[in-house]
Amino acid sequence: MTMRAEYWAVVALVGLMITPDAEAETVRLYAAGSLRGTLGEVIAAYAATSGDTVQPKFGASGLLKDEIAGGAKAEVFTSANMGHPQALARENRAGPVVLFARNRLCALARPGLAVDPTTLLDRMLDPEVKLGTSTPRADPSGDYAWEVFRKAEAVRPGAYARLDAKALQLVGGPSSQPPPEGRTIYSVLIERGAADIFLAYCTDARAALKESPGQQVITLPDALAVGADYGLTVITGAPPSAYRCALFILSPQGQQILEKHGFNAPNLPQ
Repeated sequence: MTMRAEYWAVVALVGLMITPDAEAETVRLYAAGSLRGTLGEVIAAYAATSGDTVQPKFGASGLLKDEIAGGAKAEVFTSANMGHPQALARENRAGPVVLFARNRLCALARPGLAVDPTTLLDRMLDPEVKLGTSTPRADPSGDYAWEVFRKAEAVRPGAYARLDAKALQLVGGPSSQPPPEGRTIYSVLIERGAADIFLAYCTDARAALKESPGQQVITLPDALAVGADYGLTVITGAPPSAYRCALFILSPQGQQILEKHGFNAPNLPQ
């Protein structure tokens, strides 16, 4: 089934389940950590129009997927990749997976570091430069970082082994420390000197820049560029409110909020 067909499968299912006098409910939403600020606004808009409330849990998508597979009481799952929700769908734990947002990887760099897109790979390979990433398998951001490393190998043979060996997996793992309240973890880690360069989603890197204007956001050159497709699914057995919430995220209003926060919103009308 194509992405567009899957989208309309969800819409059709919502149409069958929602009645005009649907009672307000609480939706349990498990969501990628990179959506924290954005989905906060989406949730508020959804609650205002539906009367439902949303109880979100944010975290690394791979860890959330494992919780759901283990029986966690999630109802809607928004992942920073397509693979984790598709794994749940293959196990009949979730319905069709819909592409609802796109992101890209950027590099966040400490103030004063001489770096631009043309010299980024040199700085990443520099043994004196601390390179931060998220945790592969637990968090798609880490998987995307290693995709950058594989692309670097094609540009400069031997680069993959060097980057794989030096990368510091500072976030996204089961024991990773959460950021201070109201802060972006990447800006905090750069400020503390834990990393000189951090490979993070562009949306997170720009949020970090607002908190710490001296930091730098570097666009990955075309040879290293990696995109991120975000997938949404409703967990098997979820109540009608879960479908209402999912459809709102896919609606023009929900997609406009995603776009406002720097995501590419593929379901906006052209």
